Amino acid sequence: MSAPAFRDDQPTSESAPTPDAVLELRGLRKSFGDQEVLRGIDLTVHTHEVIAVIGASGSGKSTLLKTVNLLEGIDDGQILLRGSDISDPRVDVDATRARIGVVFQQFNLFPHMTVLNNVTLASRRVHGIDRAAAEATAQTLLDRIGLGTFAGAYPDRLSGGQQQRVAIARAIASDPELLLLDEVTSALDPQLVGEVLDLVTELKEGGSTILMTTHEMHFARNVADRIVFLHKGEVVEQGAPAEVLDAPQHPALIEFLSRAAH
Repeated sequence: MSAPAFRDDQPTSESAPTPDAVLELRGLRKSFGDQEVLRGIDLTVHTHEVIAVIGASGSGKSTLLKTVNLLEGIDDGQILLRGSDISDPRVDVDATRARIGVVFQQFNLFPHMTVLNNVTLASRRVHGIDRAAAEATAQTLLDRIGLGTFAGAYPDRLSGGQQQRVAIARAIASDPELLLLDEVTSALDPQLVGEVLDLVTELKEGGSTILMTTHEMHFARNVADRIVFLHKGEVVEQGAPAEVLDAPQHPALIEFLSRAAH
């Protein structure tokens, strides 16, 4: 097993939770049949930190985020959210997911609901916020991302970039403790990528704690506090963007960045 080129005070499974950590992954393992997709992942995401996970297709990036949101069970290890072990089988899955905002590659907006109803659904149904308060918050969010006039529209009236921004607004409407973004620009036409990345940049500036996967190296460099390179289910290198992107150490990362540049 390859040793990470850089480790950022990762805890052992016996250690106490890191005081300012929103998320801690300890020895995370996940297999599908005979294929081990996650091979002992250790990672800490601190309060207000933005971490970009990069890696080739099949490296385990999306599976990693799905385990954090409890969409996939793990075979070994621990997932701590604010110090609580959410990988414990006895955990209330719905209550835990309510603390985490998630945006995946596909927008997953409900086509039969207006934009406003899409954004307020979780606030009303999961968090029990009354409709008037939820709609006021949602309208403020939509205004902030330049889509306030689309509140009464249905998703098919929006471009892909607009739909993805609505999906992000829905994820942050209930002020989650952690935001997971899984390749949120991969399904977009190139000309629409910028407007989504601008919103993520704004969320970072507002203090959100974000764990995201991305293939946009320029964006990762400018937005992430730390870049984590995943290779065959292992964290083999991590560090500040300039360290990882400008002075890569692991051969697999050097090859990955060489391919990404072409």
